[in-house]
Amino acid sequence: MLGPMQSCVPLNPPLIDSTEDPHPSLSDWHDYEPNLEFDDTELSQTAVPEPGATIVFDDTSYAAEFEVPSADEIIATTLEADNYEEQLKMVEPDENAIRKDFKRRKFIEFIGTDKQGQPIIAIYACRLPERKDLNSNIFIDFIIKSMEEFVQNDYILAYFHQGMKDNSKPALQFLWNSYKELDRSFKKNLKKLYVVHPTTFIRMVWFFFKPIISEKFKSKLIYTSSLDELKQSLGLNTLKVPDPVKEFDEKINNGTRQRYGPPGKASGHHGSSPSTPTIPKTAQFGVSLRFIIENSACLNCIPPIVRKCVDHLSLPDVVETEGIFRRTGNYTHIKELRAKINAGEEVQLANEDTHVTASLLKTFLRELEEPLLTYELYDDITQFSEWKTEEQRSRNVKQLLRERLPEENYELFKYIVEFLGKIMERKDFNKMTSSNLAIVFGPNLIWPKQEQMSLDEIAPINAFIDYVLQHQDDIYFVDINKKDRGAYD
Repeated sequence: MLGPMQSCVPLNPPLIDSTEDPHPSLSDWHDYEPNLEFDDTELSQTAVPEPGATIVFDDTSYAAEFEVPSADEIIATTLEADNYEEQLKMVEPDENAIRKDFKRRKFIEFIGTDKQGQPIIAIYACRLPERKDLNSNIFIDFIIKSMEEFVQNDYILAYFHQGMKDNSKPALQFLWNSYKELDRSFKKNLKKLYVVHPTTFIRMVWFFFKPIISEKFKSKLIYTSSLDELKQSLGLNTLKVPDPVKEFDEKINNGTRQRYGPPGKASGHHGSSPSTPTIPKTAQFGVSLRFIIENSACLNCIPPIVRKCVDHLSLPDVVETEGIFRRTGNYTHIKELRAKINAGEEVQLANEDTHVTASLLKTFLRELEEPLLTYELYDDITQFSEWKTEEQRSRNVKQLLRERLPEENYELFKYIVEFLGKIMERKDFNKMTSSNLAIVFGPNLIWPKQEQMSLDEIAPINAFIDYVLQHQDDIYFVDINKKDRGAYD
């Protein structure tokens, strides 16, 4: 077991005193250049070697022989007179090439939202670059820019440690400097830090940092030993991870099953799966929009719980709540409300916390059997960044929403967008701009059918939602369905 923290090497070691070895190892932490002392008379007494001759160093610290180059070789390797300044310049790292390599590796990805609607960022150790590129300001800047749009709201970080190579292990000093580079949003808005498949190295790193970070941050760390455990914690049905992580997880799970038997055997279960419960007709969470419309009193295709949430969140003293939709409500209570609503019980939101009601609305959208903007439109929406001109964007967005969305999806999406417009009108108070709302709602309005979203895909999705929020008057100037509007509309 490791000793107390006082015995660890300090982050900033003291300067060398006069009692230390004046010629320390070059691998030590400091940059020390020994004094160079010699008698210059030796230079005048040393004979000039003949070209092609061999010099042998008698000093035991130099075991190699050095061959003196010939005159022709010296001339061939001499710096040319007309460009010697260019040749002497230090070679600067190609920042663009390094960033392209980072992006190609995909060691940091957006993998969806958890059961509370909080975005999940994954970092894969098996894809990290080598230490020479890892311990650099470019790497830190790349991480920050990849995450900055998510960390303005509550978010989850999952670090997959399995597969880290020895030449990719960062120095502790680098980790500490990186931690200090992160601004308050990164630390404050991080809700959980899952470390998947932790090793001794990870536990030693944590032991090193534990005394110098806040108690609040410590409470966010969760060690997770399997992917199934992580999926259950995050509320995910599927989790796509790199093959080395998946293979390691399968290996340790197979080992566990061989030692203890199949799950449920020890407790008396026989492996029979419970029958799927019948969905009550009153259900509004976890079903399709068509199911709700067919079984509930929906005015203009708006589910009752959506209208109830929007009515409450539109109240003057509620709509101005700072960070509305940015913060998550109490998950246990949201789960209780969800169960009551699905059972057909009446719920009153007047006395509920604003963030609980806001989270309830996001939960409804996230749990639809198919995303509100449909699987069919996913590929088109993720191409938004390629629509360069305003004319292209206006035409394509209108076509997608007016012509390709099913009628009930169109009506509900329009209703949500109009409500978010009211939120934006009070941005001076609630601090929620169109960009902030797009980041929050993007992953809850559209997602792929089979695989997880990547960082490359979430950016155009958020940009698409941002564009719709800013141009809703133009997009919905013509009401294609021409329905009779109710009192709520």
